[in-house]
Amino acid sequence: MKIFKTSSDMRAWSDSMHKAGETISFVPTMGYLHEGHLSLMEQGTNISSALVVSIFVNPTQFGENEDLDAYPTNIERDLNLIKSKGAKAAFLPDRKEIYPENYQTYVTLEQLPNHLCGLSRPVHFRGVATIVSKLFNIVRPDAAIFGTKDFQQLQVIRQLNRDLNFGINIIGAPIVRESDGLAMSSRNAYLKPDQRDSALSLSKACSKVKEMVKAGEKNASRIKSHVKEFIESFPDTQIDYLSICNPDTLNEVEEIDREVLFALAVQVGRARLIDNILV
Repeated sequence: MKIFKTSSDMRAWSDSMHKAGETISFVPTMGYLHEGHLSLMEQGTNISSALVVSIFVNPTQFGENEDLDAYPTNIERDLNLIKSKGAKAAFLPDRKEIYPENYQTYVTLEQLPNHLCGLSRPVHFRGVATIVSKLFNIVRPDAAIFGTKDFQQLQVIRQLNRDLNFGINIIGAPIVRESDGLAMSSRNAYLKPDQRDSALSLSKACSKVKEMVKAGEKNASRIKSHVKEFIESFPDTQIDYLSICNPDTLNEVEEIDREVLFALAVQVGRARLIDNILV
């Protein structure tokens, strides 16, 4: 497995692979890998002849008082996992490589960030759109795989891909859960043992919404009120948002008469957790 730390080396390798008739799949990560990341890599190796994985903790998607400086890292372990999944290359740039002195250019979307996580994290999706655009230009993949746990991020990247004509096949992979149902996340490492039940309130809330809709409840406000009461019955939980929305636009819906997305973000102790389900 090749390891590249500069954009020029990464791009040169990708160009040589394409000239040789190879296809490239790409999984961008911030490291501290878990089974969810590994499932994305497995999908990448299945659809291409060369998988590339990046590790870069992107500072521009973190706001003030967020966990940029505390974000967990274990590069040696991550590289071993990436290699074990058959990746042909890993891209590990440092911050100066991605954002050199006098850096000025950012990518923004007009509508999709104005919902869900974007309401409480106003700079987040500008940072996501910028780093993904840069990585697409550097790695030049044919396909890129993202998890649907970050559903808003996936929709932002799909829109970005269309609007800027990257021509990349954007693939959304299913949420990978731990044995008790908790959606896998690098931030799960922040949870204390006695906060596990509180963290599970997110996946249980998703199940409750599915059950209520199946039983005939169509009023979004009543569903969210029930879920809010349920989550707040657990200690150390602070709800950021509960949303029942159109999966494409992320606009809120009042009455459920077609497929909707239920999405939520909850602070559990130090960990800000997200989850979602299509109903």
